[in-house]
Amino acid sequence: MPKGQIRKALSGFYYVLDEDGQRYVQCRGRGVFRNRQITPLVGDFVEYKADNDREGTILDIEERKNELVRPPIANIDQAILVFSAKQPDFHPLLLDRFLVAVESFNIQPVICLTKTDLMSESERTELDRYADEYRAIGYEVIESFIDDPSLQARLMPVLEGKTSVLAGQSGVGKSTLLNTILPSLQLKTDDISQALNRGKHTTRHVELISVNGGLLADTPGFSSFDFEQLDKEQLSACFPEMEERSGGCKFRECLHLNEPKCAIKKAVETGDIPEYRYKHYLKFLEEIMNRKPRYSHD
Repeated sequence: MPKGQIRKALSGFYYVLDEDGQRYVQCRGRGVFRNRQITPLVGDFVEYKADNDREGTILDIEERKNELVRPPIANIDQAILVFSAKQPDFHPLLLDRFLVAVESFNIQPVICLTKTDLMSESERTELDRYADEYRAIGYEVIESFIDDPSLQARLMPVLEGKTSVLAGQSGVGKSTLLNTILPSLQLKTDDISQALNRGKHTTRHVELISVNGGLLADTPGFSSFDFEQLDKEQLSACFPEMEERSGGCKFRECLHLNEPKCAIKKAVETGDIPEYRYKHYLKFLEEIMNRKPRYSHD
């Protein structure tokens, strides 16, 4: 059976790019998927049966590396988290919320700070401190300003060979970033539409576009996160600087709250872990512990 990857989903149809990358096949999912409550997602690697040159049926979905609900997409390598320095103001608590959620899906975050030209000198000094601290944790941080001519050249290596999504609040410049990365986005979308022999749709949909040997979701991705899928014991693993030190805690299941001989609390005291990161961890932990229990439908 031929194999391929779903590059676009729209109105119950899945557009599968075949293994050779030569053509798109418009597929429906098998009826049995619905019975099993399985929904094929953009990014899925699938096996399909071709009815003719243009149409087919998805028979099987390979195991996913990860999957997101908003946007509904699978097998993501990295998320470019777009945060503005001003208008709206930089918000470390919100950035940490995004970072934790992305880490929980085993997606590599890249932090992109926009509108840095709108800051005062003192604001710039503070943002530089944050950027340095996030880099020290191991995150890539890209800073840019409005109409930054070097942005595309700096983003292209980040996108190379990876499947990426964009995330961030409204108004931070996600659409501008997309247009910077893909000035030919319009052209590429037209190419796909012609290949599918269909007009372009204005409906919101998720589509993966080829860019620099990788793929980019052309939706300005998710704008908020909750921690519904995350258990309290898993939270500290989503803070890399805590994860690398947690082996030094006396208790294996240490939540880094009031336990004795906690390596994390010690690192906060010595300044090796920024205090605001620890405070955000405590806030998220409280949120998870106060969450209403989930009930199974089985």
